Amino acid sequence: MSKILFVMTGADHWTLADGTRHPTGFWAEEAVAPYEAFTAAGHEIVVATPGGVVPPVDQGSLTADANGGQEKADRIARTLASMTELKNPVPLDAVDLDDYAAVYYPGGHGPMEDLAVDRISGRLLTDALASGKPLAVVCHGPAALLAATDDDGVNAFADYRVTAFTNAEETQAGLADKAAWLLETRLTEAGLDVRTAEPWAPHVIVDRNLYTGQNPSSSAPLADEIVKKLA
Repeated sequence: MSKILFVMTGADHWTLADGTRHPTGFWAEEAVAPYEAFTAAGHEIVVATPGGVVPPVDQGSLTADANGGQEKADRIARTLASMTELKNPVPLDAVDLDDYAAVYYPGGHGPMEDLAVDRISGRLLTDALASGKPLAVVCHGPAALLAATDDDGVNAFADYRVTAFTNAEETQAGLADKAAWLLETRLTEAGLDVRTAEPWAPHVIVDRNLYTGQNPSSSAPLADEIVKKLA
């Protein structure tokens, strides 16, 4: 049995363009679906966050509307409650990459607030990419890639084909006009080759050892790709 590292946001809000705080955290499905896939395959999960704080869940991700119905919302809530790993995260600066077979970053708007500018996470991402181990990032999680720069400001993921939560999806979610910056735009500006599909449809891109998913519905197929790679 191998270990998979979940790097998760510690932010419970996202600062909008006008300075107001939009309540957020990690998106439940993006933690639960991969957790279920990885543990079913026999892997152990370790959660890490900036400062070792307990990752907050975006309450909006627990609603029936966000999960296509109350039945799925209830199942996700039950699984989330059973994930004891969330209650005892390790600090990011205590992570030894050698201990893990793969690294996974779920989304939610939280990473836009903290991981996008976290230098420790940025170094971890750079090292994970160089290691050749599977590195998976989904939805708003790719905001963390923005911190993976060298001393000259060059992004370690420049020219990699990626997908992420799109400007169209942010617009449809009603937050694009309020955002201080948009993820798809910022990744493109950083030199990444962003590829998008239809809003809300599952979409996964694999480029070398980097696996990215566009939105919440992409988290399960993304996890399946990692499971196959580690088999």
